[in-house]
Amino acid sequence: MNHQLSHAYAVCKGVARRAAKNFYYGFLVLPSEKRNALCAVYAFMRHADDISDDPNLDSQQKREKLADWLEAANKVFAGQATDDPVLMALADTQQRFKIPPQLFEKLVQGTSMDLDIPLSGDVPAVVCATFDDLKHYCYYVASIVGLVCIRIFGYEDKKAEFLAEDCGLAFQLTNIIRDVKEDAGLGRIYIPEEDLVRFNLAPNQLSPSGLSQADKSQQLRPVLEYEADRARRYYESAKWLMELIEEDSRPALWVLVEIYSRLLKKITARDYDVLSERVSLTVWEKLRVLSRGFLLRIA
Repeated sequence: MNHQLSHAYAVCKGVARRAAKNFYYGFLVLPSEKRNALCAVYAFMRHADDISDDPNLDSQQKREKLADWLEAANKVFAGQATDDPVLMALADTQQRFKIPPQLFEKLVQGTSMDLDIPLSGDVPAVVCATFDDLKHYCYYVASIVGLVCIRIFGYEDKKAEFLAEDCGLAFQLTNIIRDVKEDAGLGRIYIPEEDLVRFNLAPNQLSPSGLSQADKSQQLRPVLEYEADRARRYYESAKWLMELIEEDSRPALWVLVEIYSRLLKKITARDYDVLSERVSLTVWEKLRVLSRGFLLRIA
């Protein structure tokens, strides 16, 4: 690897270390080539996310900048030289691991999906009518990440692709449960409308003012438990996926699944109270998982 490419990967590693609060722990137990590749993918996604989250841009400007970012990536995939370290590392990763460029197009599409959500003042918008709608949304914002990751992890059996999609869905459902309050503050509800109806909840009850009521955690508990049960079923896919990816990647997948499933267990132990404070694993808890991941790597 030449000096310029080494520097490009180092830049991506710095981005991942600063911003990938959970994913970076999984990266650390990979062989260096695969770790570098995942850092490049993460840095590419992070830049797209930063565009989507930029408060100084309107929706149309965000779409234009995302289109420019994707176009720049596709040009580099096609062999055009670049001085951008993230795109340089990403192109090497794409070629080295034979990742279909269409997956990167879908990654960028996923970062732009929230731009299409109509916001309506004080009452949060319900993003998905049904769970099938939510699965479609999660495919672009989470399952595609899984499909890119397993290209780097290495696999031969096509069943790994379906299992990776399910793992991504499990992670995203966990995030949705944890972030109910934060998302409502941004004007969005990701719990499907049909599930809100099932548990006699209306969107205005999940507004920031509605969530501030003292008894709201208990009212939310049944629907959050319902979504958590779904997530647990999808986490089962990880056990099968572990057997289908290359052996040197299994500790990384184990670390990622363990961190996210422990987060769900922590939410469950708090009786689904995600309103009092944001639930997360401490650095120490993540380091304990990471240490076991390193033991798996050398076993």
